[in-house]
Amino acid sequence: MELKQRAKAPGVNPATDSALKAMAKQLVNVRAQRSKLFAAKSHLGAVGMHATSMASQVAAASAVGKVTSAMSTANSAMDTKETAKIMAQFQLENERMNVKEEMMNDALIDAFDNDELEEEAEDVTQQVLAELGVEMDSQMVGLNAPNKTPATELSQEEQEAIGDALPDLKARLNAL
Repeated sequence: MELKQRAKAPGVNPATDSALKAMAKQLVNVRAQRSKLFAAKSHLGAVGMHATSMASQVAAASAVGKVTSAMSTANSAMDTKETAKIMAQFQLENERMNVKEEMMNDALIDAFDNDELEEEAEDVTQQVLAELGVEMDSQMVGLNAPNKTPATELSQEEQEAIGDALPDLKARLNAL
């Protein structure tokens, strides 16, 4: 701002004024220093991030070392032969329990499932069906029940009725 005012001032020749040239050099130096300051600030930020990254790697390595020592302690305290023996004993006891469970289920089924119970259930079922059958028969009075074997021969009247209706049905079918 001062540089512009000095250049516009009356009686100042911008080409020969030494104060104007000094102010211009100072402005160029300030801009260069500003650029260097931004570069230094970004460089310091990168160094800080690198230091943080290094610290986290050191912490991770330390944690892995502690876990490794804990695992070696656990491995030395654990007897593999004893563990295998315990697992075999567990499997044997588990099989025994399954056999006992099957035996108990069979005993309960034998105790509660007898022929008398089945016969009584069958009697009750037959009684209910008989009552329903009686009710259904009373509702369907007057209806002819179908025969078990279909009639193979038609009476003379039935044959004549079919003979009369057959040409009419064929004509209707052809009209469609």
